[in-house]
Amino acid sequence: MSARALYCRPCDSDEQHRRLTADEKNWLRKRTGRRSVEEFFLCTAPTCRNVRSGFNKRPFDPVIRLPQVD
Repeated sequence: MSARALYCRPCDSDEQHRRLTADEKNWLRKRTGRRSVEEFFLCTAPTCRNVRSGFNKRPFDPVIRLPQVD
């Protein structure tokens, strides 16, 4: 998956983000109740894992951090 630099609110800086994997999408659907989570990206900073959309840097309040999904 290709990564792209987007602003990360918890990191307070531009960080690399990647699209969610299938398992991560399933987790986020269950967590938020949304049908579609295709627009979301995951911060790849070592301890962050914040979720944001491509258009909205603050889609959730409080922020949602994805757990490590196996």
